Amino acid sequence: MGASGLGNRNVIGRFYAKLEALTAASWADKIAFMVDTNQETETYKWLGQTPALREWIGGRLAKGFKENGISITNRRFEATMEIDVDEKRRDQTGQMQVRVDELAGRVAEHWHKLLTTLIVTPGTGYDGVAFYASTHSEGESGTQDNDLVAGDVAALNVTTANAPTPDEMRLAIIGVVQKMLSFKDDQGEPMNADAHSFVIMVPTNLWSATVSAVNLPIVLSGGAAINNLLVNLPGFSFEVVINPRLTVDTTFYIFRTDASAKPFIRQSELFETGTDDQSFMNNYTLFGVKALRNVGTAYWQYAAKAVLS
Repeated sequence: MGASGLGNRNVIGRFYAKLEALTAASWADKIAFMVDTNQETETYKWLGQTPALREWIGGRLAKGFKENGISITNRRFEATMEIDVDEKRRDQTGQMQVRVDELAGRVAEHWHKLLTTLIVTPGTGYDGVAFYASTHSEGESGTQDNDLVAGDVAALNVTTANAPTPDEMRLAIIGVVQKMLSFKDDQGEPMNADAHSFVIMVPTNLWSATVSAVNLPIVLSGGAAINNLLVNLPGFSFEVVINPRLTVDTTFYIFRTDASAKPFIRQSELFETGTDDQSFMNNYTLFGVKALRNVGTAYWQYAAKAVLS
C-alpha cells in the first residue's frame, strides 16, 4: 500500500472499520451496557428500583429513586503511533496498516482490561455491601449470596480444584445458575425468572473442561457415559468466554446476558482519533486516539463468583 493508500483519511477510515468489527465480536457488550455521557461523573440511582404491579387500592403508590447509588467518574486514556513519512511512502505491503489494525485491537481490548479489573475487584455494590457477598439484602429480598463456595453450592467441591472434569464443571455450572435463578429484588420478586442466556467466564486452565461441559452431548460421570442435559436444556444457552487476564485458577464467573440491564456499566464521555503532521520539521506523522471512559458495577443479581475447592 503506497502513500496514497495510507493517507490520513484512509488510516482513520480503516481504523474505524477494524474497530467496529472487533467490538462486534467482543464479550464486553454482553455483560456491560453502554452509557454515553457528557459529564465527568454520572450517578446511577435507579438500580433496583422498578416497581412490581400491585392491586390498585386507593391511589397510586409511586416508587422514587434511592438517595444513594453508584457513581462512575471517567478517566482519560490515550494511545499514539508515530509513522515515519518515508516508511509510509515506501510501504507496498500493508505493514503500516497492520499497525493501525493493531491499535484498533488495543482500543477494543481496553474495555476487556477495565472490565476484568472490575470483575475481580468490584468493590461495593449499589446496595452498600461488596458486589460479591453473602449478605445482600434490600427491602423484601431476604439475605442472598452471589459469592459462592462449596458450602453454598455442593457441586463446587471437585476432585482437583484447578482441573475439574467436564462432568464436574457441568454440575458446578448448573448449581451456580440454579442459585442465580433464586435471586429476588427489593420487592421480593424473582429477579431472574425469565433468564435464559448466560456467559461463563473462566481463566485459561478451566477453559477445556468448561467448553466440554457446555458442548459435549455425552460426558463421563462416575465412569459411565451419560447424556449431558446442559447441552439440551430447553430454552437455555451458555457461552464460554476465556479470559487470560484472570489469574486465580480455581475461580470462574457466570453472568446473565439477556436482561435489559447488565451486571456492569461501561461509561463513555468521549472517543476521538486525530493526526498531527510533523512531516516537514520532523519527518513523521502522528496518529492517535483519546478516550474518556470508565466502568462500574450495576446489578449484582446478574453475576455470580464461584470458587472451586
